[in-house]
Amino acid sequence: MNPQQDLSVKMALDSWYTQINKGAKLFRQLTFDQLIMEVAPGRNTGVYLLGHLVAVHDGLHPIFNLGQTLHPELENIFIKNSDKSNLEKPAIKLLLHHWDEVHGDLEKHFSSMTTEEWFQKHNSISEEDFKKEPNRNKLNVLLNRTNHLSYHLGQLAFLKAEED
Repeated sequence: MNPQQDLSVKMALDSWYTQINKGAKLFRQLTFDQLIMEVAPGRNTGVYLLGHLVAVHDGLHPIFNLGQTLHPELENIFIKNSDKSNLEKPAIKLLLHHWDEVHGDLEKHFSSMTTEEWFQKHNSISEEDFKKEPNRNKLNVLLNRTNHLSYHLGQLAFLKAEED
């Protein structure tokens, strides 16, 4: 491919891993009492955001044609329903384990993907639409997921500030 595309992929992956590592560190710094709090009045709890991020990132597996999600049971709780749905949530310790498992598996797959693969269509777009908008590729999805993660980490920072 070309050096600019190689550099773009490297920059996107570096950003993704930076945010993933920040998230892992933050989730392990927050106490149980902090994680069950809302990030702001009427907003999601920390535990919901943890499960939501795991479920959304796990969803990259089928979108990128890397296999099925590792934890399909999380989709109903953390994507299809809101925090206020009163659905039973898995234990925080289990969600942290899922965080490590999902991100470890994605890292394994991402490290073997070529630059060309990052610029290919993902499974959430039709061939016809991709021909019209080739920028709607796997790399673009990763950039969007990185921004999504960063947004929620900003919300979660308020939980840490509660005890500082």
